[in-house]
Order: sequence, then C-alpha cells, then structure tokens
Amino acid sequence: MKNILIIPILCIVFLSCHTSKELALERSLSKLELVGSIDLPHNLLYQNTTVGGLSGIDYDAVKDEYYLICDDRSALNPARYYTARLFFTPGSVDSVHFTGVQYLKRLDGSYFPSSAQDPRHTPDPEALRLIPRSQDIVWSSEGERIVRGRITILEDPAIYIAGRDGRLRDSFQLPENMHMHSDEKGPRQNGVFEGMSYLPNGDLLVSVEEPVYEDGPRAGLGDSSAWIRFIRFDGSTHQPKAEYGYRIDAVAHAPLPAQAFRINGVPDILALNQSQLLVLERSFSTGISGCTIRIYLANLHGAENIMNRPALADHNFQYVTKKLLVNMDSLGIYIDNVEGMTLGPRLPDGRQTLIMVADNNFSSEEKTQFFVWAF
Repeated sequence: MKNILIIPILCIVFLSCHTSKELALERSLSKLELVGSIDLPHNLLYQNTTVGGLSGIDYDAVKDEYYLICDDRSALNPARYYTARLFFTPGSVDSVHFTGVQYLKRLDGSYFPSSAQDPRHTPDPEALRLIPRSQDIVWSSEGERIVRGRITILEDPAIYIAGRDGRLRDSFQLPENMHMHSDEKGPRQNGVFEGMSYLPNGDLLVSVEEPVYEDGPRAGLGDSSAWIRFIRFDGSTHQPKAEYGYRIDAVAHAPLPAQAFRINGVPDILALNQSQLLVLERSFSTGISGCTIRIYLANLHGAENIMNRPALADHNFQYVTKKLLVNMDSLGIYIDNVEGMTLGPRLPDGRQTLIMVADNNFSSEEKTQFFVWAF
C-alpha cells in the first residue's frame, strides 16, 4: 500500500424536494477537491480469496464498514463481496483493512457457477447497496450476451435482494427493454446494470452503463455522445416505475491504434437527495494509460418518464440535466478503472467524505485504488 495525496469538497444536505435550499446547494456544489488515495497490492490474498475486481462500494455507518462487491464471475473464487475499514485523516489515507468476505448464493444456498460450469447462469456482479432500514443488500448482475457463430449465450441482467449472509431472497422485475436478445435489440454485452442508488423515498435508481441497441450507437469520439437510461424501481414492490434519459459524453481520447476498443459509460450513480445525484462517467481507450473519470452533478427534476418510449433516436424529450464537477485527468496522477462511490463518514472538521474505488480487472497492469474526497 502507498499513500498518494489528499484534498476537500462542500457540504451536501439530503432534501426531499426541489426547494430553494436545494437550488442553492446546486449552485454551491461546483467543485470537488481530492483528499487522498491509496493503492492495494496486486493479487492481495484475504481468507483464501483474491482481492480485485472491486466494482461497487457502500458504507455502513453503524459498523463503520464498507461493503465492496467483486466482479469475479466465480472464476477465481465464488462470486462474493467483502467488508473493509478505510483509515484516513484530513491529511492522509493510511490503510485499508479487510474485515470479512461473504459468498453470494442462490436460493438453494449453493454458490453461483462459473462460466466454465454453467455459462447461462453465471453472474457478473457490478453494484451493491445496503437496503435502508434493513439487514438485506441489493446487488446487480450484468448477465451475458454472446452471439458468435453457432454459440449463443443469453442471460438477462438482474437486480437481486440478498441477506448479508449472501443468500438470495428475491429479485426486481425487469422492464421489457432490459431482456437480452440474439438480434440487436435490448442491452449490449457488459453494458447494463453498473450503478445503483437509493433515493430518500425508498425508490431504487439504477443506471444502464451504455445505450441499449434501440437508443442508438455507443459513445464515439469528438462530439459523438450517446443516450442511456436510468431506471427507477419502487423500493417496496420491486417493480419498474419510470425511466429517464441521460446523455453521456463522447470517449475522452482516441485509441491506439485508431480502430481499437474504446468506451464511455456510467459505472455508478449516487443520490444526494430526491432529485440530485452524482454521476460517474468512465472513459477508456486502448493504448491510453488509465481511464478518464468525469464526475457530474445531475438533476432528475423535470426529466420526462420515457418508460414507454421504445427508442430515444429523436431526442425530443426532457432528459436529466448535468453539470461537470471534475475531470480527474486534471489531477495529474494515474487514475484507473473507477467504478464505485459512496458517502463515507464525516471528518473531525465536519466535512462529509466521498469514497471511490477502482476495479483492477484482476490485471497486473491495473490497480485497485481507493480515493477519498471531502465536501
């Protein structure tokens, strides 16, 4: 582990409606300042598991613990999440101490299979949130879509409810446009339920990482932005109740070589109140070191429910507005694949912390990183 650096933000109050105080907050929240960061050793071992692939994070204030979902598709070890404590001061990030690991389980209590064992029932864990006023968790899987020659593997994405022992209890009902298809319809492979956050009224807001096929092409270069959907679920019935359009930026940098892989999408969202949320956009281009991470303050106020719109090609609707808070390229340090964020504890001076985690994809060329901000 190594300490890197540290910085501050501005105070956020949880409000239930779009009030004058909320508007004042939106005006004041114009800048994010980094407090510090720390890297974990590659292939860190904890209780006979390989720590990596940390794709989502949430904070339990009662236990002062972080819940970290791992996107290992039961390949290295069974699908799982970790608990950990992060130690920092207003001037440094000291260490990360893991406190537990819990395997995610199916209804019958068995572990989820790997793709070698059962590719049509292998999870792709990406996001995790603690359910408010509950001892349960909710976690998402991106499913699978492989259509290659004679091989077709289709597995719907999912949002699961589980006990903190990892055992599956229930699931949310998918909207019709979120089912996988062998033709170019519905979600793209590895571009579905990456981010989740509970709104103060108990609804769950879920972000789709990339556009579904009907909503147009993926983000490109230059000014070629793209449209994704935020899906709002009733927290009690687990039924979808609304969808909102959100415009993601173009890919930040041209890949090397020019036709190599590139992507920009939304790996996480974090509700600040009933209408405002932080949105994390992550851009990666082959041949470019690290990722470009842009953090936006977005607002659902006035956004149209597009649940009954089969496609977003005409752009003739009221969409989620956004304002750039920071482009982490400006920090001048290596930034990897940041995929998760949560509000942490307050600092002794009263400032609220924001914690982010980067997924190393279990690659020796990438890093598991934690970033601490204060506001």
